[in-house]
Amino acid sequence: MFFYRLLARILFSAYALRLTVSARGDVYTERMGRLTAREGSGPLLWLHAASNGELTSARSVIDTLQSRAPGLRLLVTTNSETARTLAKSWGLDAILAPLDMPGPVHRFLDTMHPAALVVVENELWPERLTACAERGIPVFVIGARMSASSARNWGRVPDLARQVMESIRFLSAQDAASEARFRTLGLRPDRIGPVTNLKSAAKAANAETSLPFPRAMTLLAASTHEGEEEVALTAFAKAHAERPDLRLILAPRHPRRRDQVERLITATGLSHATRSRGDAPASATVIYHADTMGEMDLWYAAAGMTLVGGSLVDHGGHTPFEPAAHGSAMLHGPHTSNSAPAYDALRQAGGSVEVKTAEDLTTAILSLADPGKQAHLTRRATEALAGLATTNGLDHFYIELARATGLPDIANWPEAPCNSP
Repeated sequence: MFFYRLLARILFSAYALRLTVSARGDVYTERMGRLTAREGSGPLLWLHAASNGELTSARSVIDTLQSRAPGLRLLVTTNSETARTLAKSWGLDAILAPLDMPGPVHRFLDTMHPAALVVVENELWPERLTACAERGIPVFVIGARMSASSARNWGRVPDLARQVMESIRFLSAQDAASEARFRTLGLRPDRIGPVTNLKSAAKAANAETSLPFPRAMTLLAASTHEGEEEVALTAFAKAHAERPDLRLILAPRHPRRRDQVERLITATGLSHATRSRGDAPASATVIYHADTMGEMDLWYAAAGMTLVGGSLVDHGGHTPFEPAAHGSAMLHGPHTSNSAPAYDALRQAGGSVEVKTAEDLTTAILSLADPGKQAHLTRRATEALAGLATTNGLDHFYIELARATGLPDIANWPEAPCNSP
């Protein structure tokens, strides 16, 4: 732990110095743990999700906690301002997470006094977790993911890995391979719950889109990253030249890139409108730039085809469960390590189309611009992903969390005490 703290102090101190110069005051104060205590008498639950994907995957958990335990105060922390904005759009109390140094972490804990920390997926910060454990604050990790490369890295610091694993009270892994790696790193078997894939809980919201686009002829490029918009726009422009009735909804992962993405759209020469500017799309609008947070259900509802972002460039690919839940035929690139079992199942079942180049994508768009083909693909995707829908393990999480926070309703025990078996 000594060497980690030394390295963290060097790296995060440099980052903190940049924040004092370039960042807004709220970013600096939140990152440094200089906060104001929250009002209320009920237990405060600290839930941490790194970014949009992790936060979205935990939405059903958040909803369940709030509905079962109205007295529970929930504080969400994220690593990105985009995710913080998304959490706030859901009406949640959300701030940026403290830097993983003793000062910020202990200031955060001294002010907030959380009853428990819930970590979503793969944010195992040593200072944060060990500080909680030292104070008797139970740490829960749900839908935890551990890649082979991450396990190798942790294996190079076995003492630190053991300390972090010992800090965890309960962990549910995303898949069996991740669970095995956590065991190898020293996580005790009695602290491991059933495999739980949070992303598989995605459900189609009752979202009614107001876009004047025919769904079967509309492609959604969902949560795209830098380097993907160029490919999507090039491919779509070529497809549109052959099928002028095609429409594109371009929803970048980070709205702050609006101006950059707008320049790329303008370069296509196609008519477009931008959501954040209040532009209303007309039936003749070809590209709709959906650059706002918390509205992805609207775009899935409007699109018969979805290109999954983060897969054309090496970001590991975003979840395939959301487009599948909305009945949108799925296209994706080759980079799918974040949800490898799900994408492997889709490939084997023929439930998605993999593309690598703009030419591939053009061909796929033109081929899938057909309601029958879309229905066939989405049916296969639904069947392929059904076997991976592992969220029943959350019941074990709720039980353990109820015991930790003293709120029995979290476990759906209407009358049972928290120490009930």
